[in-house]
Amino acid sequence: MEKIAIISDIHGNLPALNKVLEDIQAREINKIICLGDLAGKGPSSAEAIDLIRQHCHTVIKGNWDYYLTEQEGTEMLTWHQKALGKERLSYMRNLPIYVEFYISGNLVRLCHASPNDLFHRVYSNSELEEKLKLFTPTITCEKESDVVGYGDIHGAYIDYFKGKTLFNVGSVGNPIGSTLASYSIIEGVLNAEEPAPFSITIVKVPYDIDEAIKQAEATDMPEKEEYFHELRTGIYRGHVNK
Repeated sequence: MEKIAIISDIHGNLPALNKVLEDIQAREINKIICLGDLAGKGPSSAEAIDLIRQHCHTVIKGNWDYYLTEQEGTEMLTWHQKALGKERLSYMRNLPIYVEFYISGNLVRLCHASPNDLFHRVYSNSELEEKLKLFTPTITCEKESDVVGYGDIHGAYIDYFKGKTLFNVGSVGNPIGSTLASYSIIEGVLNAEEPAPFSITIVKVPYDIDEAIKQAEATDMPEKEEYFHELRTGIYRGHVNK
């Protein structure tokens, strides 16, 4: 049996990322997959990317990673692009949008928002038809997946329907619906196409929010007050859900 930690949506929050990595290490998990949105929002985009590259086995592209590498013009993007530098931006630009593998007889696909569409957003209360789109075949595999794990919406949940399992890992650095950093663990027999025991766990990790805010206050990054509100309340700016 192998345990794989799945993290997502770091958003430049270094205190949260460090605590999650500490928790993963304490559980003696050696394989970590990151589902994107490494940078943006928080003050430590460059440091977060460097840690992710150091610790993660596989890294997936998120929508913020796309915005930062393919768009320009807004104050927010310009600030983070300058902080990241050309080499990190090049790294983010070339990230894949999904990864797939078998574990305990399940074909698993992990992505930021959708294996086939970086911007197809699915919430826990979305219609079944929208959720089922996440399981459709990809350009590399003609089979529907059995399990899909994703990030993007910053709110962790697990759902079961029509023989499928869908789970959201939540967010390390910008959790919604909670002020605790969130990630997931999947456990099973890796690369096995035959059925075997399999589990998905959602883990919530407390971290020093005041320190995260202090680090942001020491910078001139845009939209600090909105960021502070999200960290303190777990409510996304201008919305009930993200």
